Amino acid sequence: MNVLVTGGAGFIGSNYVRFLLETHADVRVVNLDKLTYAGNLDSLVDVSSDERYTFVKGDIADGPLVDSVLREHAIDGIVNFAAESHVDRSILDPEVFVSTNVLGTQNLLFLARKHEVSRFLQVSTDEVYGSLGPTGKFTEETSLAPNSPYSAAKASADLLCRAYFKTYDFPVVVTRCSNNYGPYQFPEKLIPLMVINALSDKELPVYGDGKNVRDWIYVLDHCRAVDLIFREGTPGEVYNIGGDCERRNIDIVKEICRILDKPESLIRFVKDRPGHDRRYAMDVTKLCTRLHWRPTVDFEEGLRRTVRWYVDHRAWWEKVVTGEYLEMYDRIYGPSTGSPPRTEPEGNK
Repeated sequence: MNVLVTGGAGFIGSNYVRFLLETHADVRVVNLDKLTYAGNLDSLVDVSSDERYTFVKGDIADGPLVDSVLREHAIDGIVNFAAESHVDRSILDPEVFVSTNVLGTQNLLFLARKHEVSRFLQVSTDEVYGSLGPTGKFTEETSLAPNSPYSAAKASADLLCRAYFKTYDFPVVVTRCSNNYGPYQFPEKLIPLMVINALSDKELPVYGDGKNVRDWIYVLDHCRAVDLIFREGTPGEVYNIGGDCERRNIDIVKEICRILDKPESLIRFVKDRPGHDRRYAMDVTKLCTRLHWRPTVDFEEGLRRTVRWYVDHRAWWEKVVTGEYLEMYDRIYGPSTGSPPRTEPEGNK
């Protein structure tokens, strides 16, 4: 089976590419990635020499390129991870989110149908549902109510997928997952940001009062769920994925301090994000009962693994926290909060 994984150099995508190659001997993977700031081929150096793996640099919105990839590699299925994914960046620059997340998805769908691709999985997010109160969970029937440019663009892509199924009977499934964490995550996200700052005794910027609640899932559990839905999910359906693990942001930051033996005095509360959703929680009954999936890594163990990975892979993240990342960090949190460790290329020392 020849699978096109878009965005395969990103956090979840790179973990999924590795998972496919390790789990399915009959799979050949083509990784199409634009290599924006969050795409990092260092995350896949261990599989780069595998003859079943091919990397193609490019944009999912580039019609001629996608057309040639589908044709030349005889693609049987597509898993679309490619997306601009950070809410803060979408607030500062929403246009690029529409370009990639909406127009890029439309281009993939159009060309996948042209080439009669047998299965298309769209990786979406729980953020398309909006915000929950103190009780209840999102189900697959929950109305879409996105509150940021990022989530609005992802919701739009979901609706395009629905339209392709309803109009053309195209075999697309949509997954909506809660917050992921684990190795190779770009350090603009909560857990790696806090780990990296704490390792260098930098301030830990927490939005608002820190009591925003998220459901967390270890990235490899997400990869297992995506693979299962890709192979056995019902076309036209939506599947929620989550870890059944609600945590407040502030509690996670404090636990990271405890694991690293750092003082909680590093925590600094900063001005809240505009439109910051208060709580997400996912009902994964459908996935568990129909496809018999369960998460396997509990949060405490997963967080310890993740912190240890960043401790052991300093060279990986030191390459990342430079240039554009530092500029964006200061735009989001302000220079007064204490920027993460600044590193320079060897030639600039």
